[in-house]
Amino acid sequence: MLDKQFNLDYIDTSNTNNEFFHIIKNFDKINIKEIKPTIENISEYIYEGDLSIVIDELVNLIFVKINEGKNEKMIKLFVLNYINSNEIISQEIHNWLLNNQNNSNSIYLLGYFYYNGIGTDLNKQKAIQLCQKAADLDNRVAQIDLANVYLLGKGVDKNYKLAFELSKKLADGEFVSGINNLGYCYNWGIGTDVNKQKAFELYQKAADLENLTGINNLGWCYEKGIGTNVDKQKTFELYQKAANLGSDIAQYNLAYMYEIGDGIKKDMDKAIYWYKKSAEQGDEIAQSKLEELLEK
Repeated sequence: MLDKQFNLDYIDTSNTNNEFFHIIKNFDKINIKEIKPTIENISEYIYEGDLSIVIDELVNLIFVKINEGKNEKMIKLFVLNYINSNEIISQEIHNWLLNNQNNSNSIYLLGYFYYNGIGTDLNKQKAIQLCQKAADLDNRVAQIDLANVYLLGKGVDKNYKLAFELSKKLADGEFVSGINNLGYCYNWGIGTDVNKQKAFELYQKAADLENLTGINNLGWCYEKGIGTNVDKQKTFELYQKAANLGSDIAQYNLAYMYEIGDGIKKDMDKAIYWYKKSAEQGDEIAQSKLEELLEK
């Protein structure tokens, strides 16, 4: 449900020169446990009809991938790959979730399945209702998704006040997603007054925590002079770092710099390379740019 971003699919903005830049918001907790495959144990639980361990690992997987900066489409692929690799039928998980709504992970994951049409038909309204319910139970992934839903108005009316409150709560809890979201809110005056300096500081903090979104957003601040002086060299370095680590948004931004020669030497081969990398991760704007450049 992570609209990217939760594409958080992403947020795109364009200026009068049709320059696109993306700001991703939704990402996760600073300290996060690694997911270690326990297929033998999982198979045993599945055989006994208990999918609770599968539910928890799927929610953890989503949590980790959000934290890594993966976009919505890629996260869905990771979820489907997990399900397939454990030889589980997605509809079976959906049915189990329907009958086991006894904790916030189960509530959230059922909403995620409805939002993405996994094992059931798409139902954004049900998805958001379940996300809200899980968020009220302090489920962090649900709170992250809900903040983005209120920011973007996907399936629900935009509510900037609630988006800001959720983002601040997550940031106060030292969740990187909340730190990024809060920076976004201060940058654009969403649910609060515009404060470019605070936005820059929050993006810097997220970047220092090695969050791809924070690294990309900090690069954007240096590109536009948001809370700091314009520094195209730092912009390039930050976009390149995030792009090399797999951020589709940074890959797009880096490609654009190469395409127009913004602060760096113009290089169409590198521009095409990075647009392709971004497009492979589902960035629709990158796909359009790639087609446009390849037709020339």
